Formats: sequence, C-alpha cells, structure tokens
Amino acid sequence: MKPPLRIALAGLGTVGGGVVQALANPELSERAGRKLEIAAVSARDRSRDRGFDISKFAWSDDATALLKSEADVIVELIGGEDGIALDVVEGALKAGKHVVTGNKALLAKHGARLAALAEEKGVALKWEAAVAGGIPIVKALRESLIAYGVDSVHGILNGTCNYILTQMEATGRSFHDVLKEAQALGYAEADPELDVGGGDTAHKLVLLASLAFGTVPNQTHISVEGIKEITPEDIQFAREFGYRIKLLGIARRTAKGIDQRVRPAMVKTGTPLAHVDTVFNAVLAKAGAAGRYFFEGRGAGREPTTQSVVSDLVDIARGNLGAGFGWPAASLKPLQPSDPGAAMSAYYLRFEVLDVPGVLAEIARHLSESQVSIESMIQRGRSPGEPVSIVMITHETSQASVERALKVIAGSDKVRARPCMIPMEAA
Repeated sequence: MKPPLRIALAGLGTVGGGVVQALANPELSERAGRKLEIAAVSARDRSRDRGFDISKFAWSDDATALLKSEADVIVELIGGEDGIALDVVEGALKAGKHVVTGNKALLAKHGARLAALAEEKGVALKWEAAVAGGIPIVKALRESLIAYGVDSVHGILNGTCNYILTQMEATGRSFHDVLKEAQALGYAEADPELDVGGGDTAHKLVLLASLAFGTVPNQTHISVEGIKEITPEDIQFAREFGYRIKLLGIARRTAKGIDQRVRPAMVKTGTPLAHVDTVFNAVLAKAGAAGRYFFEGRGAGREPTTQSVVSDLVDIARGNLGAGFGWPAASLKPLQPSDPGAAMSAYYLRFEVLDVPGVLAEIARHLSESQVSIESMIQRGRSPGEPVSIVMITHETSQASVERALKVIAGSDKVRARPCMIPMEAA
C-alpha cells in the first residue's frame, strides 16, 4: 500500500469536526488505496469540547504553522476571502502541498491565480465543498459534462433564502418575520446580508460559470439582487399564475458573451427547480446535445459539507489531481459579459397604485411606448382612493424595455411604491 496521506486541518468548527470523525472510518482508507491520516490541526480555542479527543493531534493556535508540518494536504476551513485563509492556501501551494477548501469567497476573488500556482507546483486545488454543500456539482462540471460543453447553469445555491421563500409561501408571513425565525433556527446569520442580499449566491455562481465556460472567475460583471423586497402578495400572485418564486443564480452563454445574474425569478410549477424547498440546494445544467442534468441535495450543514471535503481528500489520495477549474489555468479566458439589458424574458410586474380612474390606462400606455405587451393581468378593487395592486405578466421582451417603462411609471403621482419586476425564468 502507498504511504499514508497526511492531512492538516485549518479550522475545527462544524465541518472540521465532521472531517475528523469521518476520517476515523477505516473504509475510507480502503477505498482511497492508502491510509488517510490527520497529521496536525489548528483552531482558535483548544479548550472547546468538540466531541472527540484532540490530544492525539499536533496542535497549533496559528494556522500558518501548519505550512511547516509534515502534512501532504492542507484543508482550509477558516473562511474569508483574504487574511489568514489566503495566507494558508497560498502558502500551502507554494510549499508544494495539496489544498482542499470550502472557501467560495476566496476562490471567487483569487481562484484563477491559485489554480495557476497549484499547476506550477504540481499539486491539487480541490473545492467541492465551496458550492452547494454535498451536491457533487463541481466534479460534474469539471469532469463529467465536458463532451458537448455547457450552455447554461441555473442554481438554487443559498439555503437561507430558499428556506425563507418556502416559509413565506407556506405561512403567508412577511420576509422579516420569517428571517427572524431562520435566525433563531440557525439557518441565517445574525448579519444575514450576504445571504439575503444575494452575495453568497453570487460567489458560488461565478465559480460554476468558470467551470462551465472556462473563464476566469469574475465578480465584476454580475447582476445581483436579493429577496428582501419579495412580499407575501408576490408569492400569492405567483401561485395564481402557476409559478413559485426562487432566488436563482444563472450563468448562460449568449451570442454576445456570458450572462451572469443572481435574482428572484418566477419558476413554473411542475419543473424541477420549482419544487426544491426549505434549505435544499439544486443545480440545473444544460449540457448541449447531451441534454439537461438536475442535481439536488443539502446545500450546507456538517454532514453534506464533510462529505464533499472527504471526497476531495480521497481523490487526492488516489492521485486524481486535475486542474482546479477543469481547464488548464493558462487557458482560462477573461469573461466577456453580455449586455444585461438585452436579456429576453417574460416578466411579472406589480404596481401599487391609487384605485382611481385612468391609472390602468396610464400604465398600459407607458408599457406600450416601450414596446412591452401584456399577456395577462389581475386587478382587485378596494375602496376608491385606497392603494390597490395591479399585476401583469408580459410577453417576452428585453429587460431594458421593461426597466425603461417602469422608470417612467414610478414617477406617476398615482403610483405609491416602486414597481416590482420579476423575470419568468424558463429553467
């Protein structure tokens, strides 16, 4: 048998502890063809009870000290796009050590450079745990869906947002009420902005886009919108039209470049993405002539993320190294963005207006002037002079045309709030 694969863990939180316990299973070493052995660990609090004996591992309070250990692989589970996490990953690669990480923010910012460094040193940069928890979507895009290329990726990539939208639909409660519940249950952070604002999904999407299209991860050319403005009313209207609202990360190849966007979208009931609920994640990849592939599973948590980390470790033990982003680093191309305004879709539009004569005609006129036509509409009356919602579904049109019309409509003295615009996504 080959000599043991010696592993150093930088971070012993939920996932790090899960990795320690998972590696105690002797079957993993049998499957890897060599023993998987923890050589050293690092965490901030040595006195914390983690449910297992840490005294048998070489300990360091400073994660960068692991770079001087005898470990063959550094597993970075610290987090953060810079600072100590970057020092550990970059230092490990420079020292000729393999790296396994679940750090999506770090990879979205520094991934291309780190992948090139790994290739230069002849070591692996593995990161299955960085996107969609336990779903093997990184391996699928990097190794499996390559014969015909990938046309597009649609993903529900943030469990916090998916839980909130699911609960809003099930209970009729507001975003803020459900967010408080999600925080109490541990599904949302005390500061939830990265999740509900769409930033977490954006980090993951740029990584999937790089795998799919062979581009340098690019956070500059991506449109990001979160779920904070979604109301129970929007969710109810979506149901009436036969749709559900999901926060989607979408990356697709167009004739004029790559379109990357994170946004709430109307997804048709009966399609796979529409029925991904609570904290689950899912990815739909369209792989050219090979067709559509759908992946669903838990997007976070101890066991799913541990599974992805251990899978990467077994790959390294077997000698399956490969390019970090599935393409040789030198061949990764700068991302050529498409014009976001040119994106074509049907749209859900909601206007909160005064229930007075002429308001519907005014809205329709502005839409018509921007070449936006209406497929269907719902209007429910209230007491004269009180605010009422007018909801419309447009025919397919450009985003720029809709935005141009809404900018004019929002300036009307009969419109009481910023119009809501949600694309109907044919996923």
